[in-house]
Amino acid sequence: MPDLIDGSENVSVHGIFNWILLLAIFSVITVIANYLGYKHPIADSLVGMGILSFITLIGVWLERELPFNVSSILYISVIGILIAFPGMPTSEVVLYYVSKVELLAIVTVFLAYVGIGMGKSWDEFKALGWRAVVITVLVIAATYYGAAIVAHIVLVLTGVPAA
Repeated sequence: MPDLIDGSENVSVHGIFNWILLLAIFSVITVIANYLGYKHPIADSLVGMGILSFITLIGVWLERELPFNVSSILYISVIGILIAFPGMPTSEVVLYYVSKVELLAIVTVFLAYVGIGMGKSWDEFKALGWRAVVITVLVIAATYYGAAIVAHIVLVLTGVPAA
């Protein structure tokens, strides 16, 4: 399967088929995780992941078809905002079904995919040495603590009691 993360896949029937296959596999695994971890109905989660996958597919296609040097993330975000914006005819349906898919279920599957990708280049990872591992752990810890501090400040400012 071509490297779909770096954008090297061109727009062709074969390329679109690879994206659809990747998104379908990702969606099924996410729906299973969503059901097992959060007890959301499988049918609702499937529809939610279908909506998210369709938005992703359109964003990736736009990135490759339009002559602008813009990341697919921007297209995906704009499309998602537009179809979920209050007052849009699609808003209620999109918000209902997408809310049935937990972010942690998506992130868990995504991180597993990234881990598999790292496993392919294990020699490159080992070449970085132990210093890179220490720096990675420190960056992750600092990000976690930074997010916790910001969340605590927001909770205090809004008057929500901390747990």
